[in-house]
Parts: sequence; C-alpha cells; structure tokens
Amino acid sequence: MSPELKGFILLSILKMLVVFTVVLVGVALLTLMERKVSAWMQNRRGPNRVGWAGLLQPAADGLKNIVKEETFPAVANTGLFLLAPAMAFIPALLLSGVIPWAAPLPISVDDFGEAIHAGLTSLYLEPTGRFISWLFHLVFGPVSFHGVLSGAVADLPVGFLFILAVSSLGVYGIALAGWSSNSKYALLGGLRSSAQMVSYEVAMGVSLIPVLLLSGNVSFSEIINRQQAGTWYIFPLFLSFFLYFVSGFAETNRLPFDLPEAESELIAGYHTEYSAMKFSMFFIAEYSNVVTVSAVASALFFGGWDVPFISVDPAHPGLLGTVNLGLLFTLLSALVMFVKTMTFIFVVMWIRWTLPRFRYDQLMALGWKVMLPMALGYVMIISTAIYVIEHGLGIESARTQSWILFGLNLILAYGVFGLLDRGRIVSGSNSRTRVPGPGPVAGARRVA
Repeated sequence: MSPELKGFILLSILKMLVVFTVVLVGVALLTLMERKVSAWMQNRRGPNRVGWAGLLQPAADGLKNIVKEETFPAVANTGLFLLAPAMAFIPALLLSGVIPWAAPLPISVDDFGEAIHAGLTSLYLEPTGRFISWLFHLVFGPVSFHGVLSGAVADLPVGFLFILAVSSLGVYGIALAGWSSNSKYALLGGLRSSAQMVSYEVAMGVSLIPVLLLSGNVSFSEIINRQQAGTWYIFPLFLSFFLYFVSGFAETNRLPFDLPEAESELIAGYHTEYSAMKFSMFFIAEYSNVVTVSAVASALFFGGWDVPFISVDPAHPGLLGTVNLGLLFTLLSALVMFVKTMTFIFVVMWIRWTLPRFRYDQLMALGWKVMLPMALGYVMIISTAIYVIEHGLGIESARTQSWILFGLNLILAYGVFGLLDRGRIVSGSNSRTRVPGPGPVAGARRVA
C-alpha cells in the first residue's frame, strides 16, 4: 500500500470518528436542548438538577436507559423485535457521513510521523514527540498525503441521491417495530408511519428537483460551489425550500406530523412495547434525522459551509473579498455550518411546542392533494423559467439568473400564500358543513 493511500485512509477514519462522535454526543445534548426550549417557551426552568444548569441530564438519562430492565413481549416476534431499532438507527446515522460539514482543507505532508515530531517539539515536548513518531512509523510505516481533504466523511458524487435513498430505509425499522410487537397500538403506529413517510418522501423528492435543475449536479460539494458563484438557493427557490422543510417534519415524525406516536390515541405508537436502550435508539434515530434534515436544508438552500460575503473562488469574489483555503477558514466554515444547522433545529423544536397535531385525514390530504401537486407545478414553472432565461434571453450569469428567479418566486409565493390558501387548499375543521344547533331555550336568562 502506497504512503498516499495510507494517508487518505487514516484521514478518512479520523474524519469518521470526529463526525460520528460529534453527532452521537450532539444528539444526546439535543434532548436537553428540546427540554430547555420547551421550558423557555412555557416560562419554566427545565432540567437544572443534574450538573451545572442541567448539562449532565443527558448522561443521567443515558445511564438510566443502560441499566433499565429490558422487556420482551411474550407473543412478539423476537428476531424482528430486536432488529427494528437497529434498522431505524443505522440509516439515520449513515446520512451524516455524506454531508460537507466544513470547507475542503488543503494538506501537503511528506511524512506524518515527522510532522507529529515537529509539532510536539514546537510545544517543547520533544521526547514525547520522538516517541510518538517512532511508534507511528512502527505501526503504519511511511504515511503521506498531498491534496485537498473534503469536509465530508465520504464526498460522494451522488451524495444528494444517497440521502434520499438511505433516508427511505428508516421506514422499515418503524414498520417492523409496530408489526413485531404484536400489539394493536404499536401496529397502528407502524402503519401510520409507513403511509406518512412514503407519502411525504414523494413530495420531498419532487420538491428538490429545482435544486438539481439550477445547479446541474447531484454532489453536495458542487451544489455549494454553485451557490457561491451565484446566490444561496433560498432566494431563487424559496417555495422549494418551503415544501422540503414541511416534508422534513413529516419524515422525522415531528409535530405537527407525529401521528405515528400520538400519545392521546396510541399510547406511544410503534415503540409502545420497547424499553431501555432499544427505546432510546428510536429517539436517537429521530434526532439524528432532525440533524440530517437541518444540515441538508443548510447545504442545499443556505450555502452549507459558505461564509456570507466571503468567497474562495477568485472568479466569483464575495462582497468582502476572496480568501484562500486553509485551516483557519476550514474552522470558520465549520462554525458557520454549525450555526446554520442549529438554527433549523431550533425552528423544528419551536414549531413542536407551538402548533397542535393534525388529524390523520388532514395529514394525508396535505401530502397528496397539496404538497405533491404544488411541487410538480413548481418543477414545471422553474424548468420553463430556466430554459427561457438561458436560451431565450441568453443570460449566463449565475447571479443574474438567481435574482430573476427570486422575482418569479415572490410572485409565486404571493399566489400560493396570499390568494390560494384561504381555506380552499389547506382546509381544516372549519371547511366542514356545520349542522345548525338548537336555538336558545325559552325562558333562559342570558349571562353577559
């Protein structure tokens, strides 16, 4: 094995350990964040007993689930009952591996062992550096790397399609959890989730087609680069973002789309019969999917790791100039991506504690009668507009195209939200025919 290949493999393993560790620890902290956000919205304090300001509450919850008794329903299908949590957990965790979390980092190292020695020597740890360098050479031999290291664990050329494909596998874990429990409430939750996720996956996939039309690529890195050259796609494709984000709520079973685990109807839905860590794995999968939906929204519509007003492409300078790729810019871009993703996660939690739950007929009607036709119509309008702009008007500048599409989206948004949605499309209980009630009782006194 060549030193360059060994360097690529070692750096990939390092990225994998960093990303997956941050995601797993972050998911645990998101449970605390959700409880703090709900407490803030309800004028409470939230968890504040375990550790400073309650920061160790996720650790306490994890320890409780680890030592808690495992329960197995007597008539459950044991094999599928044990397999279901893993089938929900693994796809949710895999998705974080193809998202670019930071800008690419150029690396040019002839020998990693010598680089470690030099770095520790500069910190006045020369004996330690010599020992670690000797041990590194003993285990790995000569290792080098010359090139640009991607900010994703695996920078797939079809990363966008990978997200759509693997995210659809999570429905198997939920459906099997409901069926294998041999419980009526769990089965109803699994059936609800299957119908809901399949319905909104269609709308989600169609809603993202305009992104592919505008970028001309299915690689996350290329989509982010195209946004740097033009504008963030939230401006020219606002309705696409709206449809994607609403579908993301349904895909992650979050309020107001949490019908598969509606506690007022199904006790706990598909995971009613689960306890201890198997129960926790469903929640880890749910929060991992929330992170994925938020990170994908950041990458596709808000430039991903793109730092506002700063460009790394000299051909398309930003308002504040152009910078070269390097360690400092990579760290800054990772911070920007983190802020964007956490903003969307906060919005998801905000909406959970704001809106009530849909009825199931409303949920399915919204998906098939509103979201899907709107997404299909939007694809036709955007594809026609892009063709007219490029071939009819002869405009090739990415930024000019984006601002023309932004004006078109303003008109479409006014038509959708201002004219159409007045109880005609998203119709609730008020659209039903009301049966007139009995008149006032004769002789009754009116109370002011």
